[in-house]
Amino acid sequence: MPTHIIRKAIRTVPDWPQAGICFRDITPLLQDPKAFRLLIGLLAERYRTRPPDYVAGIDARGFILGAALAYEMGVGFIPVRKKGKLPFATVSEDYALEYGTACVEIHADACCPGDRVLLVDDLVATGGTMLAAARLIRRLGAEIVEAAAIVDLPELGGSSLIRAAGINVYAACDFAGH
Repeated sequence: MPTHIIRKAIRTVPDWPQAGICFRDITPLLQDPKAFRLLIGLLAERYRTRPPDYVAGIDARGFILGAALAYEMGVGFIPVRKKGKLPFATVSEDYALEYGTACVEIHADACCPGDRVLLVDDLVATGGTMLAAARLIRRLGAEIVEAAAIVDLPELGGSSLIRAAGINVYAACDFAGH
């Protein structure tokens, strides 16, 4: 599968949101119908022989990828939201940020023991959000099939932390640096 097309469609924005950071912007990939279809096809094919019961997408760019992938695979979608955004009973998980903490939530009935859930987001950086989402899904008794992303930033250590938590990580491409 020509992942170079996916990689080429990702824009690097230097010094955003602060000096020294190279932001990996996926919006050009989403605007390019060939690249976006290629990405969703690549991921769907990876899980086609044993599809998950659900795809869980992390707020907010993970919603785009996760919903499209769930639709393509014919499975349900679980939104993993920032605290206070879901209207029904939720379970919450705090995680550390560079300065402070944040929280993600899912509906308490989002999945059940024995369900197989594919966790997706646009990017793996430090891994905090992905690990918090995985803990939520596991608290409900479901199994994490894999953590998938468009981009991995391996130097930030997130993919290593996720693997250390017993979850395989797949990314369509990776970029050196921050």
